Amino acid sequence: MLIVIDNLLDEGEVARFREQLDQASWIDGAVTAGTRSFTVKQNRQLAEDDPLAVALGNRILHRLGTNALFLSAALPEKIYPPKFNLYQDGGHYGTHVDSAIMRVAAADLTLRTDLSATLFLSDPADYDGGELLIEGAFGAQEVKLAAGDMVLYPSSSLHRVNPVTRGQRIASFFWIQSAVPDEAARALLFDLDQSIQSLSAGASASHPEIERLTHIYHNLLRRWAQV
Repeated sequence: MLIVIDNLLDEGEVARFREQLDQASWIDGAVTAGTRSFTVKQNRQLAEDDPLAVALGNRILHRLGTNALFLSAALPEKIYPPKFNLYQDGGHYGTHVDSAIMRVAAADLTLRTDLSATLFLSDPADYDGGELLIEGAFGAQEVKLAAGDMVLYPSSSLHRVNPVTRGQRIASFFWIQSAVPDEAARALLFDLDQSIQSLSAGASASHPEIERLTHIYHNLLRRWAQV
């Protein structure tokens, strides 16, 4: 399941992020690559302990905590602190899969990567290439979103970033451990929750059928959640 979350950051927030990131101290992204992805990764990143990365990452986490679509789709249990990367001058990331288990030593945190997220911070008109290609059951899906928009997709997917042949592609990326690790179960819960929200918008708060659906939702969540 691939979900686009529009306007996680608004235009003003994106501008403030970019103003700071344009002055950031970028390092070679290969230092954080795994043994297999090292040979296919060519980009720049902010160090995880860079104060700017920590500050901007915390602002993203705050936005995620108040975004109803993200909470419904991800059912987040743990979130890896957001990281930041930059692609330019042919920079790319070849086909790879994200590590299943990740460790954040500074936070004494270990998480299972159920979902991956990319938050775009560059206007797509400002660069050529840089599409995120996510392989799924029905072929590869190409993602290149407006600045401030985010895509959420299964971490089990093979994916890649096409070479950036003009301009710069700046983004934040991170991973989520969901309270519901099974992708199919999580997708059913998401569809059910979205239907409940849609029906609730035009009905009384105590509508019996909406109450019944809400009852089903929470009992399924109780059955499938691992917390």
